[in-house]
Amino acid sequence: MDYIDPHCHMTSRATNDYEQMALCGCVAVTEPAFWAGYDRRGAEAFDDYFNHITSFEPARAAQHGIRHFSWLCLNPKEGEDAGLTREVLDIMPRYLDRPNVLGVGEIGLNRVTRKELNSFVAHVDFAMEHEQLILIHTPHLEDKFKGTKHIVESLRSDSRIDPGRVLVDHAEEHTLGMVLDAGFWVGITLYPKTKTSLARAIDMVERFGVDRICVNSACDWGPSVPIAVAQLIQMMKQRGHSNSLIKQLVYDNPAQFLGQSPHFVL
Repeated sequence: MDYIDPHCHMTSRATNDYEQMALCGCVAVTEPAFWAGYDRRGAEAFDDYFNHITSFEPARAAQHGIRHFSWLCLNPKEGEDAGLTREVLDIMPRYLDRPNVLGVGEIGLNRVTRKELNSFVAHVDFAMEHEQLILIHTPHLEDKFKGTKHIVESLRSDSRIDPGRVLVDHAEEHTLGMVLDAGFWVGITLYPKTKTSLARAIDMVERFGVDRICVNSACDWGPSVPIAVAQLIQMMKQRGHSNSLIKQLVYDNPAQFLGQSPHFVL
């Protein structure tokens, strides 16, 4: 079954992973801007990084028949530095016309601090000014509910925001309903340790349905599985779900959300 993985950090993956994903049915990936494993020292590093994910990665993916799309931002982990945030936002317009750029993301909160929230708001302002889709990162583990609540309340208080153009990612059982009730799209991340297992993800789908829900691997250099969406497809079949419902979750839904960008062409 063809599928789209709307959250992959392919910069950290080997080319063999693209091959494996293609063999499992992946036709497109989107790569949100990512923390490099260390705090970058200046905006020049982001300039190089944005160039990489808008030129080199699309070419590498195309060798295996996969379309690669990207998002731009300063990741929440580096959002404590207000000066760097401003400098990176000044760079981003240079890349918005690249044919694989879908919007602003993944922005959000990490440790749920005031400075992170200021960076988040600045990125939302940028997205509104340039009419971009938004991809949201919600915090890990114990800060998940608190951070998601802050993000949802901030977005709902902004009259410029169309919730149908925002995807709030890394949702779990205690946050998914909150995000859906606010009208946003939701991402469930299939990540073995700090996010959601395959079985938990299917449990959530069975509880909440599939409307406005996408699933992704968020594969990076940590313990992650680049074919996690394909594994989910197989487990859903084993649990008796129809091909049409599975296709809506893994292909139709992400295509509908991402298709709001004129750059998302399969």
